[in-house]
Amino acid sequence: MENLPAQNAYRSVSNSLEAVGPGPADGKWPSRADSVLSAVTHGVFIVSGMAALLYQMIWQRSLLVLYGSNTESVAMVVAAFLVGLGCGGLVGGILSRQKTIPLVAAFAILEVLIGSYGLVSLRLFHWVGDLTLNAGILETGLLAFSLVLFPTVMMGATLPLLVTYRVKAIGHVGRSVSWLYFVNTLGAALGAFLAPTVFLRHLGLAGSVEAAALLNLFSASAMFGCWRWRAHSKS
Repeated sequence: MENLPAQNAYRSVSNSLEAVGPGPADGKWPSRADSVLSAVTHGVFIVSGMAALLYQMIWQRSLLVLYGSNTESVAMVVAAFLVGLGCGGLVGGILSRQKTIPLVAAFAILEVLIGSYGLVSLRLFHWVGDLTLNAGILETGLLAFSLVLFPTVMMGATLPLLVTYRVKAIGHVGRSVSWLYFVNTLGAALGAFLAPTVFLRHLGLAGSVEAAALLNLFSASAMFGCWRWRAHSKS
């Protein structure tokens, strides 16, 4: 299956670099600040990918409790994630080409917004579920789709933003896209493993969604702090 977020990220990075010019030349030894930036960026994307898979499993189980275990609900949640990530990649590509937008700050804001939505998501789902007890199959599917679409668009936008920033700072378009997407997928795999075996088993839905929100907050804080530290060290 083609991966829309990765493709959109690569296109957005390429277009951004055409506008701002090439990054640092190959063969140049990275500074200490650049090395720290690279390590933090990769670590943040592992955590971000883990949080995304936690949300997917939490929201899918929550919506199944509200609307029942039917094919339509499951399909709509999965479809919302795929569509949201793809559309988010396009949105992130557009944002990454805006020279007036600080990319890391935009990434941090998106992570905070994702975590904030996560914290209220279960209560929102139950509130919507109470209002739509007698909804039909089509209404149920569309509601499940819309409830998950908004945060997944923000998730999809984070990859192009962070990749573009890293490429502008360090260079190496292909390497930046491939490694960041690799660690993000690794984090998703860890999330898929830890969600049922650790988080949901010991924390339940409410505790797990709070843990996912904390992961988003950590990602935002770590990346923003590293960005400010690197800017200070370069001045």
